[in-house]
Amino acid sequence: MKYIKYVKTKLGKICVVEENRKIIKVIIDNENNENSKDKEIDKKVYEKYQEKDTKLLLKAKKELEEYFAGKRKEFDLPLEQEGTEFQKKVWEALERIPYGETRTYKDVAKMVGNEKASRAVGMANNKNSIPIIIPCHRVIGSNGKLVGYALGLDMKKYLLDLERKNK
Repeated sequence: MKYIKYVKTKLGKICVVEENRKIIKVIIDNENNENSKDKEIDKKVYEKYQEKDTKLLLKAKKELEEYFAGKRKEFDLPLEQEGTEFQKKVWEALERIPYGETRTYKDVAKMVGNEKASRAVGMANNKNSIPIIIPCHRVIGSNGKLVGYALGLDMKKYLLDLERKNK
C-alpha cells in the first residue's frame, strides 16, 4: 500500500508518498509547477494512495518543516526511486552536494564518472521523483545561471536562496 502525507509550506502543498517504509515520491502542488496538473495532485490521489500518519511520513513532514524553517540541512529518510543505474548514480551524487552550494551539470557528470554526460545528468535530474529531499535544485548551468528545473526556476531560486541564507 502507498500512503501519503500533506505538508503545507510557503511553496504550496507538498505531498510525500511512502511505500514499503520508504519515501518514493514528493509532489509539489504549486501553480508554477508544470507537474501540478498531475493526476496525483487532484482528487484521484485518493484512488492511488491512502492518507495516513505513518511514523515515516510524520518524520518526513517534520524534516521538511525544519528544512523550510532553515533548521535542517540534510534529510535522514529512507528513499527509493525507480530508475536506471545511471540515474541512481546521479541521484546519489546530488545528495552529496552540500547544503547552500551548487554544482554544474558537468560537475555532477564528473562525480558519476562520465565527464561528457552533462545532458544525461540533466535528464536524470528531470526524472528525480523526490525533489528537495534529493536536491536537484542545486544543479546549475555551466555559466552559473539557473536552468532546467522541472518545478520552475522561481522555485529553484527560492530553494537556493533559502539555503544560502541559512547556511
